[in-house]
Amino acid sequence: MIETLTASNFKSIVLESNIPVIVDFYAEWCKPCLRLMPLIEEVACEKSGHILVCKVNVDQVQEIANAYGVMNLPSILKFENGEISGRLAGAVSKHDILALVG
Repeated sequence: MIETLTASNFKSIVLESNIPVIVDFYAEWCKPCLRLMPLIEEVACEKSGHILVCKVNVDQVQEIANAYGVMNLPSILKFENGEISGRLAGAVSKHDILALVG
């Protein structure tokens, strides 16, 4: 399952998580973002219990994207212990996402 993040739940879900968190920053109008979504869903299913997978619609929650310097879409950030530990930007492959996950 992929958790949808908002300004009010970001801290409790991502920054306070006991397991690594992958956050997909996307927009509905972004074609590469839409092509990436099925890959993100596959990774979420395959790594369930080992990582938490979340998404942020930058048009709805711009402050989170701004706070973490997300300039390109799609962007995927990996958080561990409340800190960014990895980043991908652009149209990436499932292999790239799995390598980020570790």
